[in-house]
Amino acid sequence: MKVLIQRVKHASVTVDDEIIGKIGHGILAFVGIEKGDTEEVVEKLAKKVVSLRIFQDENDKMNKSLLDVSGEMLIVSQFTLCGDCKKGTRPSFDKSAHPDIANEYYEKFIKDVAAFGIKTQTGKFGAMMEVNLLNDGPVTFLLEG
Repeated sequence: MKVLIQRVKHASVTVDDEIIGKIGHGILAFVGIEKGDTEEVVEKLAKKVVSLRIFQDENDKMNKSLLDVSGEMLIVSQFTLCGDCKKGTRPSFDKSAHPDIANEYYEKFIKDVAAFGIKTQTGKFGAMMEVNLLNDGPVTFLLEG
């Protein structure tokens, strides 16, 4: 499992010219599920994302978590995170989980994040989406489980 997170001032996701998810200050999380991922991996990364200290404290140090700043999270499925570009010029998606399993774990990730009391919004699994964001920093991290 890979989760690419970006600290944002705001973000939204649009499908078919309709905004289906929108947040203010918080984290935009792109989630890619790989073959071999487990529920335990999903739970671990959900906890890590909400607890990661990437927000500024009063001394301008990254010392506060999403929980500490009462931030929001926009969660978008992103199977291309699982793409392997090491060979040739066309990505291989052999490591990507089957869509049924990927959707199940994507939905679990959303529920696990929401269980921490985080206001969550989402994209639409498997849809063509337009993601709009204002990266704050910029601050971007790739987490792997």
